[in-house]
Amino acid sequence: MELILDQGNTLLKLALFHGDKLLELQSYENLSANDLTAVIQTMRDQYSQSGSVDRCIFSTVTATSDDLISILSDLMHVYILSPNLPLPITLLYKTPETLGNDRIALATGAASQLPEQDILVIDAGTCITYDFINRNKEYLGGAISPGISMRFKAVNTFTSKLPLVNQIKNPALIGNTTTSSIQSGVLNGVKAEVMGIIQQYNKHYPSLKVILTGGDLKYFDKIAKSNIFANSNLLLLGLKEILEYNAKL
Repeated sequence: MELILDQGNTLLKLALFHGDKLLELQSYENLSANDLTAVIQTMRDQYSQSGSVDRCIFSTVTATSDDLISILSDLMHVYILSPNLPLPITLLYKTPETLGNDRIALATGAASQLPEQDILVIDAGTCITYDFINRNKEYLGGAISPGISMRFKAVNTFTSKLPLVNQIKNPALIGNTTTSSIQSGVLNGVKAEVMGIIQQYNKHYPSLKVILTGGDLKYFDKIAKSNIFANSNLLLLGLKEILEYNAKL
């Protein structure tokens, strides 16, 4: 079995795979190294009949915890994701040392899910990231813009009177209150941004495939088309692909 650990800006996700089957997925906002050890041990005991957890991959977009890595290394063989780790894709990014692990994993997951395709991955999370990987499994780069929650907070933070409002699933186009106007501006604006970016990529890559993922995926379900796919676990699948690639070396 394989353990995947993904430390994002908001959540730590733990995924346990047996082959291609996802056995367990847990998320935590705050988890100490000792608590993580207990969680992993519980997983290992619960699924002991399926085999042993003998390797894992750890990815983080925050500062790396040496204590956490030390604890993981005592339990199993650990791969730490970085641009220097052997990858099943080619990075053509000019500054790979600044490239987020999440973007590397997403591009890898996309290439494994849709082989020999030009793919744009849109991850709607703390930030909205756009990542392009071509049919030759070459990662070219993309874009980063503020996420939905960040935009709501910015409207409130950088004005003297505008409130911090709640997100809603389907905002009106024409807001008839300040609250609904902010909701319309942020959420309809984000959707317009996403569709506009997709259209620009389509001009250069007519057979483009698009994968939507991330914690705010639900806000984009109305824009699904024949060439647009949703995959909430794309990052985890990408990490699993990288783990298996390195295990074979």
